[in-house]
Amino acid sequence: MPGLLRGVARTAVVAGTATAVSNRVSRRQAGRWAQQDYERSAAPPPQQEYSAPPPPAAPSMDAKISQLKELGQLKEQGVLTEAEFEAQKSRILGS
Repeated sequence: MPGLLRGVARTAVVAGTATAVSNRVSRRQAGRWAQQDYERSAAPPPQQEYSAPPPPAAPSMDAKISQLKELGQLKEQGVLTEAEFEAQKSRILGS
């Protein structure tokens, strides 16, 4: 009977040690996962990089000509003075 008791005791010690090690590994792994989840939730979302919008397209030559014709008509009608006409004309041609 002493041999049997010694065998049972040895089995109990091995089983208890295995259970303790297994539980410790499980707790450590759960702690690591919890830490990773915390870091992910605490980190600010990544910033998206935006590029500047493209510059507006320059008016076509046809658009400039039609604007100049309208300015000429306004000048002929007396709505625009010579100075206003020249200022608007230089703005249209300069753009």
